[in-house]
Amino acid sequence: MATDPFPQQLPTLDKLRVTDLSNVSASEVATEWLDAFSAAITQSDVGAVVDLFLDDGFWKDVIALTWDLRTFEGRNDIAKLLDARLAVTNLREIRLLQEPLREPELRKLFPDFAWVRFCFGFTTMHGKGTGVVYLVPLPDSTWKAYSLLTCLDMLTDFPEKVGSLTNSKADDGTWEENRRQEIEFSSNDPTVLVIGAGHSGLETAARLKYIGVPTLIIDKKPRVGDNWRDRYKALCLHDIIWYDQTPYLSFPSTWPVYSPARKLADWLEGYAKFLELNVWTASTIKKSSWNDTTKTWTVEVNREGKETRTLTVKHLVFATGMVSRPKIPDIPGKASFEGSTVHSSQFTSAANYIGKKAVVVGACSSGHDIAQDFFDHGIDVTIAVYREGFPIELADTCSTSLPHAVLRRLSQRIVPAMARVIDKDILDGLAKVGFKTNLGPHGTGLASLFYERGGGSYIDTGTCQHIINGDIKIKNDSAIEGFTEDGLRFSDGTELHADIIVFATGFGDHLDAMREACGDEVASKVGPVWGMDNEGQLQGVWRHCGHDGLWFAMGHMALSRFHSLHLAMQIKAIEEGILNKADVVI
Repeated sequence: MATDPFPQQLPTLDKLRVTDLSNVSASEVATEWLDAFSAAITQSDVGAVVDLFLDDGFWKDVIALTWDLRTFEGRNDIAKLLDARLAVTNLREIRLLQEPLREPELRKLFPDFAWVRFCFGFTTMHGKGTGVVYLVPLPDSTWKAYSLLTCLDMLTDFPEKVGSLTNSKADDGTWEENRRQEIEFSSNDPTVLVIGAGHSGLETAARLKYIGVPTLIIDKKPRVGDNWRDRYKALCLHDIIWYDQTPYLSFPSTWPVYSPARKLADWLEGYAKFLELNVWTASTIKKSSWNDTTKTWTVEVNREGKETRTLTVKHLVFATGMVSRPKIPDIPGKASFEGSTVHSSQFTSAANYIGKKAVVVGACSSGHDIAQDFFDHGIDVTIAVYREGFPIELADTCSTSLPHAVLRRLSQRIVPAMARVIDKDILDGLAKVGFKTNLGPHGTGLASLFYERGGGSYIDTGTCQHIINGDIKIKNDSAIEGFTEDGLRFSDGTELHADIIVFATGFGDHLDAMREACGDEVASKVGPVWGMDNEGQLQGVWRHCGHDGLWFAMGHMALSRFHSLHLAMQIKAIEEGILNKADVVI
């Protein structure tokens, strides 16, 4: 296994040489620290600010000081950040937030690890934001920052048009025609073209619309939501509904905890309609070109196969998801197999295979779902494990407040503990039937798999028990060697008979859509997209990707809900002349 880039180095009470946390007032601790922090910031005393952090403390920034997603580790790097950006951003008006759920709180996460967490508000030259601080104790009863987040929430001069800022003028019968003209972009081209009408594309377009940036979404599917509607019928989100709320329009209280794919598809279609997003369905990019002098894209859009529109736009946002071409392993002998094979993206329903025998290759979310579908239809099914080499706004801010390095260190304690206690029975049961599991990269669980690989996990919604019971069989003790006439042959000499083989083996390069639309020259200037950089930040997603006017919006619904605002604010700041390349280089 590769060396862990974020080894466990938590500032435990033992390491800090602290033995007593009785009689600690979280409010007093937070107030004292924040007063000192505010005074040092006001005086531009970088040394005094840095002295308020542990030697190996962190400052994480979400476009507030850097116009980027950055994490600075250690006093030296924090000092470099402040030397470069404190004066030009005019960080000020720092104030403790003490409303419910934001007030200072002493939290003892483990017997030997505790911190005081609190939130503060701040203002910069161009906006307002929220900070989150995690303080740990020292032997002399002082407290220092282990981690601090600064996150921009709004642009002062360009707030989101919500609540009291919405249009208060009576319609007088013009709404329908105004909407038609807005959707058609018959007078002016959009400033932003979003490719993909899935949740990331719709949420990004909504953020842009309500911050005042004309935006058009195109999607190759006939209807908004078809990216979910066209998947296998048993598909259901494994994230709970509270985690998946959409900006500006929340799911009703009657919504099920786990959203069925087709129900979610209808929601997204309604979301686009009710938020008045401009969408052209059944539309694709024929070709595009970038003008480096004017900093614009010329894009030819084939609209519904009936007409071609040529648009000049400032920004392209690819929201085409993390899936592209289906990835099926190259297994010898396919021509000899007399049954049928299908990738999970083309699979519809096990009802089409009643009386057949099925093998599902792959054991992550789609593999489990499809195996469950076969079982529910009374079909003999085996999984062949295939391996390659609070309020939403507050919850989102707190969720992103800790650097990835800290989350990994916490996970290296939490994940094994959960495996020993909460998940013990199910993990032991899976092991007994030969289903191999692991605790994620370096024992850090699900999150690291998602952010580093984009998948490779399963959140159990009931299928595991069927595997344990033997209702769904497992074959995972050897590699697939090749097809036979009636199934698969494995390297240990055994065979699995099947009438239908479903490959739930993932997808290829998620940049394929961008390459097809923009060409190899543009693609060559784009850096890595997805996966973690050396600061523990997602690469090229929701932030500058290496090519001007080109952006990527992708991730699960909670990630898109939160960072769609930050992507929209970056684009708005560029269009208003308050953000340029120099602002993101430190």
